[in-house]
Amino acid sequence: MNMASFQDSMQVFRKQLQEGTIQQAYRGLMEYILNLKTYLKKKYPDYFISSSLYVGYMDMTYFSFTPPALKERNLKVAIVFNYDAFRFEVWLGGYNKQVQEACWKLFKENGWHKYHLVPTTEGMDSILEYTLVDDPDFDDLEALTKQIEMGTMRFIADIEDFLSTQ
Repeated sequence: MNMASFQDSMQVFRKQLQEGTIQQAYRGLMEYILNLKTYLKKKYPDYFISSSLYVGYMDMTYFSFTPPALKERNLKVAIVFNYDAFRFEVWLGGYNKQVQEACWKLFKENGWHKYHLVPTTEGMDSILEYTLVDDPDFDDLEALTKQIEMGTMRFIADIEDFLSTQ
């Protein structure tokens, strides 16, 4: 791991910003995610969709997209762009740590392995995680949106099916 000083890192950051590509890419990514959020809000008006984006520290950007049945259980779904892995993911989380822990135990104790169960809820924002699109193609935003939508809806349906039997 590169152990550059903060000053050295800032000089590299400044140089990269001066080239302009980072701002162009970041602006495009934010516009795409906002458009995705708007598209889903129009298509699924009954779902709870957060009013703003969490933009993070270039580690993740996400918004919530939660169906009524999961919201009633104090659960939430987030569509996430993971910068390090450079992919879109969907996560199941709880509205608080107690809900998150109880739901995590339910999945763990029932041996449900359809999606990645985080190893612990300590310090985690999610219970379950699923990769929607690895290495997304930003040249075809319509196809990307459909991939994200279809994967998210399948993820939600699978979780709702599981929870309905518990």
